[in-house]
Amino acid sequence: MADSSFDIVSKIDRQEVDNALGQTAREVATRFDFKGTGAKIEWRGEEAIEIEASADDRASAVLDVFKQKLIKRGQSLKILDASEPRQSGQVSKISIALKEGISSENAKKISKLIRDEGPKGVKAQIQGDELRVSSKKRDDLQAVIALVKEQDYDFAVQFTNYR
Repeated sequence: MADSSFDIVSKIDRQEVDNALGQTAREVATRFDFKGTGAKIEWRGEEAIEIEASADDRASAVLDVFKQKLIKRGQSLKILDASEPRQSGQVSKISIALKEGISSENAKKISKLIRDEGPKGVKAQIQGDELRVSSKKRDDLQAVIALVKEQDYDFAVQFTNYR
């Protein structure tokens, strides 16, 4: 019997993030507490989002609305790397970088965890910015998924290609 396997990845669903950003922009444009603050949120290239408002607290409020929209769309907040509000002339700005992929250092941490605490006979191999986990028994793979989900990493993890 062939080995069963799955991949541990850290990917961003761009469509969901874009939808959350659009919803946030519409809400900010219509909400009374954002009137006259010049609050807006928009893409800055492929990997970044920028929030602008007249004051630090309004910019932070826009960020909170964006986070709520992401949660409703099933996205992890660990994909966001938001800066502190900074003054830029008359406006306050927050830059948000989107984090995607598992660094080799983090992949090694997960691999070591699987070797040390996972069931015997489970193999983990690093493939670029993802981790392939394989075993003869599917039950062992389920145990590894549960083990990895219990850990609190500073990046989002998803499990794909389960076969």
